[in-house]
Amino acid sequence: MGDLSSLPNIGPMVESQLHQVGITTIEQLKEIGTIQAWLKIKAIDESACIHRLYALEGAIQGIQKTDLSADKKQELKEFYQHFK
Repeated sequence: MGDLSSLPNIGPMVESQLHQVGITTIEQLKEIGTIQAWLKIKAIDESACIHRLYALEGAIQGIQKTDLSADKKQELKEFYQHFK
């Protein structure tokens, strides 16, 4: 496992997907942000769901996805619903 897997919520599969879309460092993930990182993953994996979106946000914040604020979860949920 690499650098990204040291973040909460990022296991080998998500780390591999991030690498596939050109995100190989924590700094790159933080710079690109949750939404853009998720969109890039969605482009290569149609099964990318809202939980992956939450996981990416939690990773960027340095917390478990279950610890995201209700406001942040709602914001991400609204984005996800519009995307669908």
